[in-house]
Amino acid sequence: MAESEKPLLIKRYASRRLYNTETSDYVTLEDIAGFIRDGREVQIVDLKSGDDLTRQYLLQIVAEHESKGESVLPISVLTDLVRSYTTQAGTMVPQFLAASFEAFRENQSKWITNVNAMNPIAKMPGFEAMQAQQEAFLKAMTGNMGAGWTGGAGGASEPEQEPSEDLDAIKKQLAELQSKLSRLDK
Repeated sequence: MAESEKPLLIKRYASRRLYNTETSDYVTLEDIAGFIRDGREVQIVDLKSGDDLTRQYLLQIVAEHESKGESVLPISVLTDLVRSYTTQAGTMVPQFLAASFEAFRENQSKWITNVNAMNPIAKMPGFEAMQAQQEAFLKAMTGNMGAGWTGGAGGASEPEQEPSEDLDAIKKQLAELQSKLSRLDK
């Protein structure tokens, strides 16, 4: 296993304090939750006995978040978990939960990728015209210093025009908009 893939080793002292072996400082449960949210694997061991306490502390983190009203687990799921400890189904539950969470992570990743790719604002009718107007306005206001700015859409900028041409284009568009507005008022 590569160095970066090793779990972050946290040692629990007899005083119950948790010690981060990478940064040589004490950490809290919230710090550990942050490491995990950042994608880091964590292993918590008792300094004296060497016992792995990771499961115990992860359950404690979940319990604390649930008790603060940050409920992720519905009552029915918690009930089923308790029930699984007393039935033969308990042997299948860990594999089922692991597979379910893995599928969730994959689907979440795909969803985020799709949402970013779709960029709903770019699909609005008239967005390209509005973007062109914005570019022309900025060029006119900055004396063409901002040439090449694309409004963050990632597309190629239009060929540069003389500032007077940009100003004329803005005036023409403004006149068209005023004309449309006056027709709407009637």
